[in-house]
Amino acid sequence: MTTRRTFLAIAPLAAAAERRAAGAPAGMYVSLNSSLTGNKVAWPEFVRLAARVGYGGADVNLPAAMKEGLDATRALFAEAKIRPAYSNLPVNFRGDEQTFRDGLARLDAAAQFCAAMGCPRMVTVFPPASQTPREEFRALLKARFTAIAELLAKHKVRLGLEFLGPLHFRTAQPHEFLWRMNDTLEFAKECGDNLGLLLDVWHWHHAGATVDDILHAGKARIVVVHLSDSAGIPPEEVRDNRRLLPGEGVIDLAGFFRALKQIGYEDSVSPEPIGRIPADATAEEGARMGLQSTLAVMRKAM
Repeated sequence: MTTRRTFLAIAPLAAAAERRAAGAPAGMYVSLNSSLTGNKVAWPEFVRLAARVGYGGADVNLPAAMKEGLDATRALFAEAKIRPAYSNLPVNFRGDEQTFRDGLARLDAAAQFCAAMGCPRMVTVFPPASQTPREEFRALLKARFTAIAELLAKHKVRLGLEFLGPLHFRTAQPHEFLWRMNDTLEFAKECGDNLGLLLDVWHWHHAGATVDDILHAGKARIVVVHLSDSAGIPPEEVRDNRRLLPGEGVIDLAGFFRALKQIGYEDSVSPEPIGRIPADATAEEGARMGLQSTLAVMRKAM
Protein backbone atom coordinates (compact mmCIF):
# COMPACT_ATOMS: atom_id res chain seq x y z
CA MET A 1 0.00 0.00 0.00
CA THR A 2 1.28 3.46 -0.83
CA THR A 3 2.02 5.35 2.37
CA ARG A 4 1.34 8.93 3.32
CA ARG A 5 5.10 9.59 3.31
CA THR A 6 5.39 8.34 -0.26
CA PHE A 7 2.60 10.61 -1.43
CA LEU A 8 3.95 13.67 0.36
CA ALA A 9 7.37 13.04 -1.13
CA ILE A 10 5.98 13.42 -4.65
CA ALA A 11 6.92 16.87 -5.89
CA PRO A 12 3.87 18.97 -6.78
CA LEU A 13 3.51 20.06 -10.38
CA ALA A 14 4.67 23.56 -11.21
CA ALA A 15 1.28 25.25 -11.08
CA ALA A 16 -2.37 24.49 -10.50
CA ALA A 17 -3.22 25.22 -14.10
CA GLU A 18 -0.63 22.71 -15.28
CA ARG A 19 -2.01 20.09 -12.89
CA ARG A 20 -5.51 20.50 -14.22
CA ALA A 21 -4.38 20.50 -17.85
CA ALA A 22 -2.34 17.34 -17.34
CA GLY A 23 -4.94 15.63 -15.22
CA ALA A 24 -8.34 14.25 -16.02
CA PRO A 25 -9.46 13.54 -19.58
CA ALA A 26 -11.26 16.33 -21.42
CA GLY A 27 -14.68 16.90 -19.89
CA MET A 28 -14.06 15.24 -16.51
CA TYR A 29 -12.50 17.15 -13.63
CA VAL A 30 -11.45 16.20 -10.10
CA SER A 31 -13.36 17.85 -7.27
CA LEU A 32 -12.29 18.22 -3.64
CA ASN A 33 -14.39 16.18 -1.19
CA SER A 34 -14.44 16.82 2.56
CA SER A 35 -13.49 13.19 3.30
CA LEU A 36 -9.97 14.19 2.28
CA THR A 37 -9.70 17.17 4.61
CA GLY A 38 -11.14 15.69 7.78
CA ASN A 39 -13.48 18.67 8.06
CA LYS A 40 -10.47 20.74 9.12
CA VAL A 41 -11.20 23.51 6.63
CA ALA A 42 -14.41 25.52 6.73
CA TRP A 43 -16.22 27.17 3.86
CA PRO A 44 -15.17 29.27 1.91
CA GLU A 45 -11.50 28.37 2.56
CA PHE A 46 -12.37 24.85 1.37
CA VAL A 47 -12.79 26.22 -2.17
CA ARG A 48 -9.52 28.16 -1.97
CA LEU A 49 -7.72 25.02 -0.78
CA ALA A 50 -9.09 23.07 -3.75
CA ALA A 51 -7.77 25.69 -6.14
CA ARG A 52 -4.41 25.98 -4.42
CA VAL A 53 -3.78 22.22 -4.54
CA GLY A 54 -4.83 21.98 -8.19
CA TYR A 55 -8.37 20.60 -8.25
CA GLY A 56 -10.72 21.47 -11.07
CA GLY A 57 -13.68 21.80 -8.71
CA ALA A 58 -14.99 21.63 -5.16
CA ASP A 59 -18.01 19.90 -3.65
CA VAL A 60 -20.44 22.51 -2.34
CA ASN A 61 -21.45 23.04 1.28
CA LEU A 62 -24.88 24.39 0.37
CA PRO A 63 -25.98 25.82 3.75
CA ALA A 64 -22.67 27.65 4.12
CA ALA A 65 -22.74 28.92 0.54
CA MET A 66 -26.31 30.18 0.89
CA LYS A 67 -25.35 31.93 4.11
CA GLU A 68 -22.52 33.70 2.26
CA GLY A 69 -24.93 34.67 -0.51
CA LEU A 70 -25.14 34.15 -4.27
CA ASP A 71 -22.89 37.03 -5.33
CA ALA A 72 -20.17 36.06 -2.84
CA THR A 73 -20.34 32.41 -3.88
CA ARG A 74 -20.11 33.23 -7.57
CA ALA A 75 -17.17 35.52 -6.88
CA LEU A 76 -15.47 32.83 -4.78
CA PHE A 77 -15.49 30.26 -7.58
CA ALA A 78 -14.62 32.85 -10.22
CA GLU A 79 -11.60 33.97 -8.21
CA ALA A 80 -10.53 30.38 -7.57
CA LYS A 81 -11.03 29.51 -11.25
CA ILE A 82 -12.60 26.15 -10.40
CA ARG A 83 -16.09 24.68 -10.74
CA PRO A 84 -18.79 23.94 -8.14
CA ALA A 85 -19.38 20.19 -8.45
CA TYR A 86 -22.60 19.36 -6.59
CA SER A 87 -24.46 19.90 -3.32
CA ASN A 88 -26.42 17.59 -1.06
CA LEU A 89 -30.20 17.49 -1.36
CA PRO A 90 -31.55 19.55 1.59
CA VAL A 91 -34.70 17.47 2.07
CA ASN A 92 -35.39 14.76 4.66
CA PHE A 93 -37.32 12.29 2.51
CA ARG A 94 -37.30 9.54 5.16
CA GLY A 95 -39.12 11.45 7.91
CA ASP A 96 -42.81 11.92 8.56
CA GLU A 97 -44.99 13.68 6.01
CA GLN A 98 -44.81 17.10 7.65
CA THR A 99 -41.01 16.95 7.88
CA PHE A 100 -40.86 16.04 4.20
CA ARG A 101 -43.27 18.82 3.21
CA ASP A 102 -41.31 21.39 5.21
CA GLY A 103 -38.11 20.38 3.42
CA LEU A 104 -39.82 20.42 0.05
CA ALA A 105 -41.04 23.96 0.73
CA ARG A 106 -37.44 25.10 1.26
CA LEU A 107 -36.09 23.21 -1.74
CA ASP A 108 -37.23 25.76 -4.32
CA ALA A 109 -34.92 28.46 -2.96
CA ALA A 110 -32.02 26.00 -2.66
CA ALA A 111 -32.48 24.74 -6.23
CA GLN A 112 -32.71 28.28 -7.55
CA PHE A 113 -29.48 29.14 -5.71
CA CYS A 114 -27.65 26.09 -7.08
CA ALA A 115 -28.74 26.79 -10.64
CA ALA A 116 -27.77 30.45 -10.39
CA MET A 117 -24.31 29.65 -9.03
CA GLY A 118 -23.64 27.22 -11.89
CA CYS A 119 -24.10 24.01 -9.91
CA PRO A 120 -27.25 22.33 -11.25
CA ARG A 121 -26.53 19.01 -9.52
CA MET A 122 -27.64 17.63 -6.15
CA VAL A 123 -27.15 14.21 -4.59
CA THR A 124 -28.62 12.14 -1.79
CA VAL A 125 -28.00 8.72 -0.25
CA PHE A 126 -30.66 6.17 -1.20
CA PRO A 127 -31.73 3.67 1.50
CA PRO A 128 -30.70 0.04 0.87
CA ALA A 129 -32.99 -1.24 3.64
CA SER A 130 -35.80 0.01 5.87
CA GLN A 131 -38.16 -0.71 8.74
CA THR A 132 -41.05 -0.59 6.26
CA PRO A 133 -41.92 -3.47 3.89
CA ARG A 134 -40.39 -3.04 0.45
CA GLU A 135 -43.45 -2.27 -1.68
CA GLU A 136 -44.95 0.13 0.84
CA PHE A 137 -41.63 1.94 1.19
CA ARG A 138 -41.16 2.06 -2.58
CA ALA A 139 -44.55 3.65 -3.13
CA LEU A 140 -43.83 6.28 -0.49
CA LEU A 141 -40.41 7.17 -1.89
CA LYS A 142 -41.66 7.20 -5.46
CA ALA A 143 -44.28 9.80 -4.58
CA ARG A 144 -41.73 11.89 -2.69
CA PHE A 145 -38.97 11.72 -5.27
CA THR A 146 -41.41 12.49 -8.06
CA ALA A 147 -42.35 15.67 -6.19
CA ILE A 148 -38.68 16.49 -5.64
CA ALA A 149 -37.88 15.87 -9.32
CA GLU A 150 -40.68 18.15 -10.48
CA LEU A 151 -39.49 20.99 -8.28
CA LEU A 152 -35.84 20.59 -9.28
CA ALA A 153 -36.81 20.46 -12.94
CA LYS A 154 -38.18 24.01 -12.69
CA HIS A 155 -34.59 25.14 -12.21
CA LYS A 156 -33.01 22.51 -14.49
CA VAL A 157 -31.30 20.83 -11.55
CA ARG A 158 -30.44 17.12 -11.69
CA LEU A 159 -30.44 14.75 -8.71
CA GLY A 160 -28.17 11.74 -8.25
CA LEU A 161 -29.27 8.86 -5.99
CA GLU A 162 -26.39 7.04 -4.30
CA PHE A 163 -27.08 3.32 -4.01
CA LEU A 164 -25.25 1.54 -1.18
CA GLY A 165 -23.78 -1.82 -2.10
CA PRO A 166 -22.04 -3.36 0.94
CA LEU A 167 -23.78 -6.21 2.76
CA HIS A 168 -23.74 -4.51 6.17
CA PHE A 169 -25.91 -1.66 4.82
CA ARG A 170 -28.59 -3.78 3.22
CA THR A 171 -28.92 -6.09 6.24
CA ALA A 172 -28.99 -3.34 8.87
CA GLN A 173 -32.80 -3.15 8.89
CA PRO A 174 -35.56 -5.78 8.57
CA HIS A 175 -36.54 -5.13 4.96
CA GLU A 176 -34.01 -5.08 2.12
CA PHE A 177 -34.70 -2.28 -0.34
CA LEU A 178 -32.91 -1.02 -3.47
CA TRP A 179 -29.13 -1.39 -3.40
CA ARG A 180 -28.26 -2.62 -6.89
CA MET A 181 -27.23 -0.08 -9.49
CA ASN A 182 -29.79 -1.02 -12.12
CA ASP A 183 -32.70 -1.24 -9.67
CA THR A 184 -31.90 2.23 -8.34
CA LEU A 185 -31.58 3.53 -11.89
CA GLU A 186 -34.99 2.20 -12.85
CA PHE A 187 -36.50 3.82 -9.78
CA ALA A 188 -34.88 7.13 -10.75
CA LYS A 189 -36.29 6.89 -14.27
CA GLU A 190 -39.78 6.35 -12.88
CA CYS A 191 -39.53 9.57 -10.86
CA GLY A 192 -38.25 12.02 -13.44
CA ASP A 193 -36.03 12.71 -16.44
CA ASN A 194 -33.69 14.76 -14.24
CA LEU A 195 -33.02 11.93 -11.77
CA GLY A 196 -30.10 9.56 -12.09
CA LEU A 197 -27.24 8.14 -10.05
CA LEU A 198 -24.46 9.28 -7.85
CA LEU A 199 -22.08 6.59 -9.12
CA ASP A 200 -19.72 5.78 -6.28
CA VAL A 201 -17.20 3.22 -7.48
CA TRP A 202 -17.02 1.71 -3.98
CA HIS A 203 -20.73 0.88 -4.06
CA TRP A 204 -20.60 -0.04 -7.75
CA HIS A 205 -17.98 -2.66 -6.90
CA HIS A 206 -19.61 -4.01 -3.74
CA ALA A 207 -23.06 -4.17 -5.37
CA GLY A 208 -21.62 -6.38 -8.11
CA ALA A 209 -22.29 -3.84 -10.84
CA THR A 210 -20.38 -3.94 -14.12
CA VAL A 211 -18.92 -1.80 -16.86
CA ASP A 212 -21.91 -2.73 -19.02
CA ASP A 213 -24.21 -1.29 -16.35
CA ILE A 214 -22.49 2.09 -16.77
CA LEU A 215 -22.87 1.90 -20.54
CA HIS A 216 -26.54 0.99 -20.10
CA ALA A 217 -27.14 3.95 -17.77
CA GLY A 218 -25.67 6.44 -20.25
CA LYS A 219 -24.52 10.01 -19.81
CA ALA A 220 -27.94 11.44 -18.99
CA ARG A 221 -28.32 9.28 -15.87
CA ILE A 222 -24.85 9.59 -14.31
CA VAL A 223 -25.02 12.82 -12.34
CA VAL A 224 -21.92 12.66 -10.09
CA VAL A 225 -19.00 10.25 -9.58
CA HIS A 226 -17.22 9.34 -6.32
CA LEU A 227 -13.91 7.51 -6.31
CA SER A 228 -12.01 5.28 -3.89
CA ASP A 229 -10.71 1.71 -3.87
CA SER A 230 -11.22 -1.49 -1.90
CA ALA A 231 -9.20 -4.35 -0.54
CA GLY A 232 -10.19 -7.81 -1.75
CA ILE A 233 -12.15 -8.93 1.31
CA PRO A 234 -15.29 -11.05 1.84
CA PRO A 235 -18.65 -9.20 1.72
CA GLU A 236 -19.30 -9.73 5.43
CA GLU A 237 -16.07 -7.92 6.31
CA VAL A 238 -16.66 -4.82 4.18
CA ARG A 239 -17.18 -1.58 6.11
CA ASP A 240 -17.78 1.81 4.56
CA ASN A 241 -15.03 3.57 6.53
CA ARG A 242 -12.28 1.18 5.44
CA ARG A 243 -11.73 2.44 1.94
CA LEU A 244 -8.45 2.87 0.09
CA LEU A 245 -7.07 5.58 -2.13
CA PRO A 246 -7.68 5.05 -5.86
CA GLY A 247 -5.15 2.56 -7.21
CA GLU A 248 -4.41 0.87 -3.87
CA GLY A 249 -6.98 -1.92 -4.17
CA VAL A 250 -8.72 -4.39 -6.44
CA ILE A 251 -11.53 -2.38 -8.07
CA ASP A 252 -11.46 -2.26 -11.87
CA LEU A 253 -10.92 1.49 -12.03
CA ALA A 254 -9.55 1.31 -15.57
CA GLY A 255 -12.75 -0.30 -16.83
CA PHE A 256 -14.81 2.12 -14.76
CA PHE A 257 -13.21 5.20 -16.32
CA ARG A 258 -13.18 3.81 -19.82
CA ALA A 259 -16.93 3.26 -19.54
CA LEU A 260 -17.42 6.81 -18.29
CA LYS A 261 -15.40 8.10 -21.20
CA GLN A 262 -17.39 5.97 -23.63
CA ILE A 263 -20.72 7.42 -22.49
CA GLY A 264 -19.31 10.95 -22.64
CA TYR A 265 -19.43 11.75 -18.92
CA GLU A 266 -18.21 15.33 -18.48
CA ASP A 267 -18.72 16.24 -14.83
CA SER A 268 -16.96 15.88 -11.50
CA VAL A 269 -15.00 13.00 -10.02
CA SER A 270 -14.72 13.38 -6.23
CA PRO A 271 -12.16 11.21 -4.39
CA GLU A 272 -13.88 9.85 -1.26
CA PRO A 273 -11.53 7.33 0.44
CA ILE A 274 -13.41 7.33 3.75
CA GLY A 275 -11.15 6.25 6.60
CA ARG A 276 -7.94 6.23 4.56
CA ILE A 277 -6.45 9.69 5.20
CA PRO A 278 -4.32 9.64 8.38
CA ALA A 279 -5.92 11.52 11.27
CA ASP A 280 -2.78 13.58 11.76
CA ALA A 281 -2.60 14.70 8.12
CA THR A 282 -3.29 18.34 7.44
CA ALA A 283 -6.19 19.29 5.20
CA GLU A 284 -3.76 20.15 2.42
CA GLU A 285 -1.89 16.86 2.77
CA GLY A 286 -5.15 14.93 2.52
CA ALA A 287 -6.26 16.95 -0.47
CA ARG A 288 -2.98 16.27 -2.26
CA MET A 289 -3.16 12.55 -1.55
CA GLY A 290 -6.62 12.41 -3.04
CA LEU A 291 -5.76 14.43 -6.13
CA GLN A 292 -2.49 12.69 -6.94
CA SER A 293 -3.91 9.18 -6.59
CA THR A 294 -7.01 10.06 -8.62
CA LEU A 295 -5.09 11.67 -11.47
CA ALA A 296 -2.68 8.72 -11.59
CA VAL A 297 -5.56 6.26 -11.97
CA MET A 298 -7.39 8.38 -14.55
CA ARG A 299 -4.29 8.90 -16.70
CA LYS A 300 -3.53 5.18 -16.63
CA ALA A 301 -7.11 4.29 -17.54
CA MET A 302 -7.24 6.62 -20.51
